[in-house]
Amino acid sequence: MSAEGGGQVLLPVEAEAAVESLKQFPLKEIGGPKWSVQHEVLEKLNMQAILNASAQEDEFVKDYLITCDKLSLLIYDLLATEVWKEKVFSEILDTEDFDPKTTFPLYMVLYHEATVINLLETTMFYREVCEAAEDCVLDLVDYSVSLLRYIVDHLEGLPLSVMTRLLNTHDIPQLLVQLIGTPPWSHRKDGKQYKYIDGKWVQVDFADSLKLTKIEGQVWLSIFQLLMSTACQQKYELDTYRKNTILKLRSFLTEPMLDQIPMLGELQRYLEHLSMMDPPAPRREVILEQVPEVRDYILHSNEGKWKKIAKKQIKLFFDPSTSDLKMQAKRWADTYNFDVMEGLLSEPPKCAKCGEDASKRCSRCQNEWYCGRECQVTHWQKHKQACDLMFDSLKKLKEHEQAKG
Repeated sequence: MSAEGGGQVLLPVEAEAAVESLKQFPLKEIGGPKWSVQHEVLEKLNMQAILNASAQEDEFVKDYLITCDKLSLLIYDLLATEVWKEKVFSEILDTEDFDPKTTFPLYMVLYHEATVINLLETTMFYREVCEAAEDCVLDLVDYSVSLLRYIVDHLEGLPLSVMTRLLNTHDIPQLLVQLIGTPPWSHRKDGKQYKYIDGKWVQVDFADSLKLTKIEGQVWLSIFQLLMSTACQQKYELDTYRKNTILKLRSFLTEPMLDQIPMLGELQRYLEHLSMMDPPAPRREVILEQVPEVRDYILHSNEGKWKKIAKKQIKLFFDPSTSDLKMQAKRWADTYNFDVMEGLLSEPPKCAKCGEDASKRCSRCQNEWYCGRECQVTHWQKHKQACDLMFDSLKKLKEHEQAKG
């Protein structure tokens, strides 16, 4: 079924049922059959959330995550996957006799982390989502600053410990100043300037180099929120070192910068005022602070079991038989609907061989793209195994549908 937003993965009633079905899996079951089914459900929810947000339609996935109280489960799932990658996956890699027919099941677990973080990033644009996550936001802060822009926007509605953790435990203002000073989204090569824009490096001329990218804008807006909020100013323990680091921002607040984000003029005035102030004396007060618990719980409950979990998962999950692999491939084909996936692309597909814009697709599996026949022929030996697997699965799916009809 198609929709104006470029495709429909789930109808609202299907999305509600999908969200309600989500459950918490212990670490030892990651990669298993039931976990894999839930991964496919989350992938469909993620794609639908992106389609709705891109088309500015009713974002019912976000609403169901709140009403069904599943945000804390998503954060648990994210952290469990991270711990699995750190503790169990390393044990799997060190297993000498592990030689599976395919590593795709392992890849899907690693990819799962990106799926969950993408779903959280899409839905946490809204204040009510951040608030509904409640104390689990503490663990999310410790996990990464990838969602920082949205968390910072809604600090006033979050637990007090979130602000303390951002400002004083992790000292996010100092981190953001370092990012501005040594931006990873910009570099020079052979005398040419490049910026990371929409997922790729783009060469820019001098005039365009002064234009802010989306990433730069998010960093500056986060700095503005953290430094200009009255609540943050009261909580931030400003010493001489922190003051001198923050004052480095003055050299970046140029006229082109202020033209693009006028509100930074207020930040500029604050920094001038700060330069003439002495940092307040350190406060001596008793502070009761909440601490993140989810990751610690996962680590504590599985302590000393990493190797045992790895061995069990290798035997049961990550070395599937040919028949099991075909069944999994069929489910993946159902999940990753090509028409919907194309609706998510912001640019033309790239050739699997040379990376140039592609206009032709493999006629057997309909999955890989190529710029021409020469690249397709050259890439065939590498693509053949995945192509055969996908083609057989699609063929069985069609035969199954015909038999049902």
